[in-house]
Amino acid sequence: MATESANSNGAVKAKLVLQQCLSARLQVQPATEYEEAKYVEIGKGIIIYVCFMNGATEGIVEKMVKCALNTCLSPSEDPSATKRVSVLDLPGDVLIIPQATLGGTPKGKQMQYHKNIAKDDGKKLYSYFVSLCEASLHMSEKAREQGKHVCAGTYGNLQVFRTDTNGPFTHLLEF
Repeated sequence: MATESANSNGAVKAKLVLQQCLSARLQVQPATEYEEAKYVEIGKGIIIYVCFMNGATEGIVEKMVKCALNTCLSPSEDPSATKRVSVLDLPGDVLIIPQATLGGTPKGKQMQYHKNIAKDDGKKLYSYFVSLCEASLHMSEKAREQGKHVCAGTYGNLQVFRTDTNGPFTHLLEF
């Protein structure tokens, strides 16, 4: 599936990293003096790392969601099948992780993030991305019947993450 890799001046507006997984767990709230840390977990499905760059729009988000959920990354449940299937066809769970570091560029020994979108704008696009993924998974009859779901990380927070894969089968997509 082709992605729009850049705008007319060649600038990347967003990046996704897609990785199939057997399971994953993400901390969405760190422990406090009064509460234990909170986590979200998924079973077999995909992990989507998301980064928005300057110039990202809701239109780009729509293309990203369509690509992420329809790209064939996961082994089929049918043992005789040789082709990989999308998370919607599997069906599988989806874990979305905001990953601003994908927008970094090295300068000397340091990473710089000048091309990343402003935090408030990124948070809005991230929320839109998550809601579109939820709606798309909900529209999949197979996913609904099997109780598949979307979990999302917290935009702007450091997060503890763990995954099990039978790959890794990881792809970087630029929009």
